[in-house]
Amino acid sequence: MSTKYVYTFGDGKAEGKADMKNLLGGKGANLAEMNLIGVPVPAGFTITTEVCTDYNKLGKDAVVAMIKEQVEAAVKTTEAAMNAKFDAKDGSFPLLLSVRSGARASMPGMMNTVLNLGMNDETVKIIAEKSGNEKFAYDSYRRFIHMYGDVVMGVEAEEGHHNPFEVVLDELKEAKGYKVDTELTVEDLKVLVEGYKAVIREHAGVDFPTNPWDQLWGSVCAVFDSWNTERAILYRRMENIPSEWGTAVNVQAMVYGNMGDTSATGVCFSRDAATGEDQFNGEYLINAQGEDVVSGVRTPLEITKVGSLRWAERNGTSEEVRQAEFLSMEEAMPELYNELDTIQQKLEDHYSDMQDMEFTIQDGKLWMLQTRSGKRTGAAMVKMAVDMLEQGMIDAKTAILRQEPNKLDELLHPVFEQSAIDAAKELSKGLPASPGAATGQIVFSATAAEDWAAAGKKVILVRRETSPEDLKGMYAAEGILTERGGMTSHAAVVARGMGKCCISSAAGVLVTGTSMTINGVDFKEGDFISLNGTTGKVYEGKVATITPTLDGDFGKLMDLAENNTRMYVRTNADTPADAQTAREFGAKGIGLCRTEHMFFEGDKIWKMREMILAEDLEGRKAALAKLLPVQREDFSGILEAMDGFGVTIRLLDPPLHEFTPNDEASQIEMAEKLGIDVSIVKAKVESLHEFNPMLGHRGCRLGNTYPEITEMQARAIIEAACDLKAKGKDPKPEIMVPLIGTLKEFKMQEDIIRETAAAVFAEKGIKVDFLVGTMIEIPRAALTADAIAEYAEFFSFGTNDLTQMGFGYSRDDAGKFLPIYIEKGILKHDPFQVLDQEGIGQLVRMGCEKGKSTRPDIKLGICGEHGGEPSSVEFCNSVGMDYVSCSPFRVPIARLAAAQANLKQN
Repeated sequence: MSTKYVYTFGDGKAEGKADMKNLLGGKGANLAEMNLIGVPVPAGFTITTEVCTDYNKLGKDAVVAMIKEQVEAAVKTTEAAMNAKFDAKDGSFPLLLSVRSGARASMPGMMNTVLNLGMNDETVKIIAEKSGNEKFAYDSYRRFIHMYGDVVMGVEAEEGHHNPFEVVLDELKEAKGYKVDTELTVEDLKVLVEGYKAVIREHAGVDFPTNPWDQLWGSVCAVFDSWNTERAILYRRMENIPSEWGTAVNVQAMVYGNMGDTSATGVCFSRDAATGEDQFNGEYLINAQGEDVVSGVRTPLEITKVGSLRWAERNGTSEEVRQAEFLSMEEAMPELYNELDTIQQKLEDHYSDMQDMEFTIQDGKLWMLQTRSGKRTGAAMVKMAVDMLEQGMIDAKTAILRQEPNKLDELLHPVFEQSAIDAAKELSKGLPASPGAATGQIVFSATAAEDWAAAGKKVILVRRETSPEDLKGMYAAEGILTERGGMTSHAAVVARGMGKCCISSAAGVLVTGTSMTINGVDFKEGDFISLNGTTGKVYEGKVATITPTLDGDFGKLMDLAENNTRMYVRTNADTPADAQTAREFGAKGIGLCRTEHMFFEGDKIWKMREMILAEDLEGRKAALAKLLPVQREDFSGILEAMDGFGVTIRLLDPPLHEFTPNDEASQIEMAEKLGIDVSIVKAKVESLHEFNPMLGHRGCRLGNTYPEITEMQARAIIEAACDLKAKGKDPKPEIMVPLIGTLKEFKMQEDIIRETAAAVFAEKGIKVDFLVGTMIEIPRAALTADAIAEYAEFFSFGTNDLTQMGFGYSRDDAGKFLPIYIEKGILKHDPFQVLDQEGIGQLVRMGCEKGKSTRPDIKLGICGEHGGEPSSVEFCNSVGMDYVSCSPFRVPIARLAAAQANLKQN
């Protein structure tokens, strides 16, 4: 039996279904499913994702030959279902097709689409005659030439220039004095058809193809090609979508929203994608095709009356004007609205998730073109899950697993300070397309946004409307502002998916290639503006921000995570303030307190430098005696902030040269401050120089060559703990020896710590429980972990250094080649951001297993930045770690990821 490459759907029947997403893509699987549950869907067929994989391996000609027979048969099935004829030559009503992508994971706007396929000079006349609507026929034809020329033939806008098709259209509208496309006459449209053909001839060097089958194969292959465009690759990288998945191609009979005032097209959501509110919403346009709604060329109307009233209030539009010019679909087409409302509820109930739907009304008949689980902001993601759980639509496990942990980041970042907003000058108000606050310098192109952001500048990308080519710039920008477009425009949908602040269709904003005016005031590249994506307001200059407050839904989600997790979360914190923040986010202890960071506060650095410059043991001890009360106070604050929870304090780790100045002016200042000759400072700095400091005199090597440093730090920790216990507190210090490679290195440090603790207990007449353990960050330590565990009471995996040493990559220099490695497929991810489970992960797994084989109750954790990355957290759970530790604002993300890991693995 030959392999099946093509699956048909239509007329209430389908060869696929919802659970075939891997083979048919999300769109294809859902088109099949909608047919099976009685939703009106135009007939068509899906070419599988496996064909995309073959296409990338075998090439165009081989794949076309491979699927040709099945595609031709599927076209015949579609013809029968729609009572129309593709490539009609016998006077039958022509079957026109749409060709769309459809990966298993939603990638909105990232791949190519072609509409009205099958149009040529003969077909357009037949459609004009059969439909009795010549304007509709020629409008569809000029749209097809534009889209096919752009998508298939590569005729598109060059950097800094307008799309050549748009130039022809704008020139004609300007000459005729038109403001909107719907004013174009039949004769105007015929002129545009010929003008668009001339654009293709000029830019592509060949004529526009008139054979419908040539058009179909060109479009199918263009969709497969779009899987590997720069923007699609970047989006997959951002969303962690594997490149080997490929995309399906959905070929579907066209239905027309541009046949007149009884036709329309729109995009709708069963709940609010920005806020999570349980409110049906969306946008539509009468006498339009789908790309008009999402492209931003025409500002669409609201679907619901509630949405329309809210829109009018935001824009200062009177009720009289709203009813005359901006009527909602609910008011303008009540029967069709009721049908759409019933279908959207049916689809949400069927999928038990918020649905993002596309529809077309052709001459009074409603057709559903797509449904998918909609992209949503972090706040909406949390609210929808909690609401659906409370409404009985989903269970707790689904509520947790449906979350994207990294999206919680959006809830934890600053919002505008109210007093600053009150004092700020409001420039404009638009549609609040994606919530959040953003301040930055204006740039007008994706390239500029990327370049400026790479230089460390915060930018706002300002565009007339965005397109998929702007993805890089949108990713680099703090926020996006567009002159055109609605709540379902490309800018809005992509920004919400990224968690970026976005305002679209801003009042009074006019954007040219390199400048912008807002109500007559000029703004140029580099000027500062601020965006409030929650209210849609644009402000002049910089506006101050504050840390947001979290609502009850967030707390409920964290409670769900707490009740479904095995592994707990600690934080990496060096100050009581950071520790308190993390504790409020649910951290249960500190996994890494870096003592060296404390020395850079205030004038503490001078005491440290005095110790470094000491000529002998007595001099070092005298300097360390001055540091002791300072360190004791630091540790007391940290231990008290995490009272009752374990606090892992890492002994001094960096090489001593990091505490000394390298420039001459600072060396002179140091000499004057310490009352010594500058030549002594220079000589000491020179003596501390190392060729490879990362592998040099640092970590336990410092403590073993200068045991008095370890003794001072151990004393400061234990004295602080004893003092707190005397006050009725419950301190739980865990002293961590860094960078060990051998058991003897650890044992020597452990002996100093325990002897010092015994001395302090004797002096104070009080004891505290404490642990002594080590950081596993050198491959040799992981390989000999069973021996080390004879004495170490806990392991904390320092995966930053373990990755550096395991790969042989310098983290400080890897930026020169890692992006190229990822682009070329040598690595899937940056191993400093996502734990390399195949290699470094095996060292971690071995360390855990060997440690437990010697000491079954050994405490295991991770304190590298991987501790807050969801896939790395899942790995840590799988190897039996007790906790992960991450920066304070990553704690909620890690808590959610830990719960998801537990649910998946059980």
